[in-house]
Amino acid sequence: MPKAKTHKGAQKRLGFTGTGKLMRTKGLKSHLRRKRSYRSRTLYDEMLPVSPGDEKRLRRLLPNGA
Repeated sequence: MPKAKTHKGAQKRLGFTGTGKLMRTKGLKSHLRRKRSYRSRTLYDEMLPVSPGDEKRLRRLLPNGA
């Protein structure tokens, strides 16, 4: 059986916590942020858990993650 390859795009966008929970970053954070309030700008920096409907599909992209 061939090696399980890691999807490099998913590797850069997703991460695992110490307990094995899959976390994601928010989108829409690269530009047009100056007009937003400081509070809403800082909300883009935190990691969020992946929704249960997407988790199985995304874990398949990161076979060596957890």
